[in-house]
Amino acid sequence: ITSTNMSTTRALSLLLIATTLVVDSSAFVPASSHANLSPATTQLDIFGKAFANEDLGPKENAGLKKDPKAADVTVNGKPVPKAVAGQGVRQVMNAARVKMTYSCAKGNCGTCELLINGRIEKACVAKIPRGKCTISTY
Repeated sequence: ITSTNMSTTRALSLLLIATTLVVDSSAFVPASSHANLSPATTQLDIFGKAFANEDLGPKENAGLKKDPKAADVTVNGKPVPKAVAGQGVRQVMNAARVKMTYSCAKGNCGTCELLINGRIEKACVAKIPRGKCTISTY
């Protein structure tokens, strides 16, 4: 390597460093100068008004595509307003804030037995029936 090549290499390196500092100087701009940007836009305004004409319509009932069959459920005399037929009894018991003990969660042990419309059922596997449903713990 000759001394001319070495000085050319150093000059190019210095030029590259200087260019990098000049180009990236926007990183050193105080945050207060960015305060005039609205939160809905990006600094580059990439999306512009791409979603301005979006009309998603009314919100659907999340997860329930068919009309859910509401059930009239009471747990120990306390009504549970948002119970749905086919919903797990365990979920309804939690919504009613009734403390139940569950051991196996498979219906084998009988720890979670209760009365649903007068019949003995296991809360961990039972579902809410259609229509009126009265649940009693013992």
